[in-house]
Amino acid sequence: MSHVLHRAPRETLPIAVGGAGVHLIDRAGRRYVDASGGAAVSCLGHGHPAVIAAIKAQLDQIAYAHTAFFTTEAMETLADKLIATAPAGLERVLFVSGGSEGIEAALKLARQYFVERGEPERGHVIARRQSYHGATLGALSVGGHAARRALFAPLLFEAEHVSPCHGYRGKALGESDDTYAQRLADELEATIQELGPKKVAAFIAETVVGATLGVAPPVPGYFKRVREVCNRHGVLLVLDEVMCGMGRTGTRHACEQEGIAPDLLILAKGLGAGYQPIGAVLISKGIAGAIVDGSGAFRHSHTYMGHATACAAALAVQETIEREHLLDHVRLRGAELDQALRERFNQHPHVGDVRGRGLFYGLELVKDRETKQPFDAGLGLNARIKRQAMAGGMLCYPGGGTADGVAGDHVLLAPPFIATSDEIQQIVQILGGAVDRALAEIQS
Repeated sequence: MSHVLHRAPRETLPIAVGGAGVHLIDRAGRRYVDASGGAAVSCLGHGHPAVIAAIKAQLDQIAYAHTAFFTTEAMETLADKLIATAPAGLERVLFVSGGSEGIEAALKLARQYFVERGEPERGHVIARRQSYHGATLGALSVGGHAARRALFAPLLFEAEHVSPCHGYRGKALGESDDTYAQRLADELEATIQELGPKKVAAFIAETVVGATLGVAPPVPGYFKRVREVCNRHGVLLVLDEVMCGMGRTGTRHACEQEGIAPDLLILAKGLGAGYQPIGAVLISKGIAGAIVDGSGAFRHSHTYMGHATACAAALAVQETIEREHLLDHVRLRGAELDQALRERFNQHPHVGDVRGRGLFYGLELVKDRETKQPFDAGLGLNARIKRQAMAGGMLCYPGGGTADGVAGDHVLLAPPFIATSDEIQQIVQILGGAVDRALAEIQS
């Protein structure tokens, strides 16, 4: 019996003992194509020598120094690199240990900013339904996934939730992208007015929705309208790019493709590529300035913030992406992934939508393509697809509640940036078989 409380304690998991490139290897010697990078984490694959060397070199210098006493070269250099390539107006970086911590810090930054400015009445946060921002209580409070929130509802703070930007399920019949984007912006405007424009601190959203909707990019113009609404009322725009950022969609930051810059930008997964736990909050000049020139201290901290070894690993990851021109690679392999998925699934009777950007794609499974009716949640279709894919030697990231927070199934793909054309084709081939076998199970 394992003494670890695993995510699913009744399951017996294979033991991972190695990794090389796009593959993970278990103790029995079986190799798995890591087609989801874990949870869109392992953007450089496994065992990259440049990152491992950087970690070893940092350990030879100093592994950890508490940030109440010291800064480190690794942290300062990584911050310089992130700001040099950041969206306009972002000036400071707060390093944390992962995405949920980043969301918590961003929420607190938003709150303290308004207190420093003499606007303590601003305490409301607006988020979106069918969103996921992390598992800590603050992150779960602003998250909009009904099933994930239900058990912990009594512990959560109250946040307002508006409609997600999800063209597949959100657009009315015959509605244009432009009209749909404006309708959603009007909903945000109405919600701010209802709460009181001087009482709203922030609007938080995933630039490209990951785990809850199975990779849902926004329709064109949506975020420009959101930015305008936030500007009009002095509301901070907080973008969660924990999953979709750091090159995953083909540009360093997903919001680059929307033509906007947020006030706070949260990064994690692809920042350190899984080699060390790390996340970051990129902070606008105005927010940082209000704190520096006001009380002089951000009222928030964690023990492992700015961990030197984690920063060294993340710096090596980002330098490797630049040196090997991997953003170009993401765009090229992403186009191949898009084409292969559409050729395999566009006419599939139970795949309602194929969507994504770069090397970040999702399939939404439906019982009926015409009505978009989801399968019964009790069938656990997405989990069955995961099991069938693993049996076929591939890892994909499944999700449920895609349609309404309870019903609906999707599968998410986020291959490493180093994947070859042949590996992209292999991923789609294995996934196709896994989907068909899982459907046969529930239909038998």
